[in-house]
Amino acid sequence: MNEKKSGIEKEREGGREKKRETSARVLDYLPYGHPDDTRPVYQKKPLVQAVGEDKFVLMELSPKRDKIPVVYERVYIGEGEREVIDHVIKRLRYRELTPTAKVELSFLLEKIVKEDEKRFIRTFNEAKPITTRLHTLDLLPGIGKKLMWAILEERKKGAFSDFEDLMKRVKGLHHPEKIIAKRIEEEIMDEDTKYKIFTS
Repeated sequence: MNEKKSGIEKEREGGREKKRETSARVLDYLPYGHPDDTRPVYQKKPLVQAVGEDKFVLMELSPKRDKIPVVYERVYIGEGEREVIDHVIKRLRYRELTPTAKVELSFLLEKIVKEDEKRFIRTFNEAKPITTRLHTLDLLPGIGKKLMWAILEERKKGAFSDFEDLMKRVKGLHHPEKIIAKRIEEEIMDEDTKYKIFTS
């Protein structure tokens, strides 16, 4: 087996293996490849731009010959038999996304967060100080010091069970799924973000 795994596949960081993406969501389907590809149409192959569900890695995928993935569709990219995707081509940067993929990204991130509330409510239940002056909650868009302290005080009484519980107990906090999705998008757009909560 080829040891060099393409972009998303197992990467080593200081001797430890990073968890690889096994599922991704389709952001855009390009039946004739990249628009800026100057080769003749018959030489171009369909491409998929997608975002991983675990660490939100942007990637370019090659679909199987008879498959046409639709936007938002979940596709399996892990080990073994893949139904829709033939292989992972490479990791992408935000600027390499098509205009369609960029537009869909924010909607799709919100959808992922809503569908996995149990995972993302932990952000509010387990957030810790990063430095003496900076708390993880400070990194979330729209959460200032007042809301941060309200969240910390309220969670002393017990963990938040879901987003609805969080909004009920913390006055002034609205649409936590949008807040989290926005932060994920910011981390994706700026790879040099110093403090990352959701991306690798």
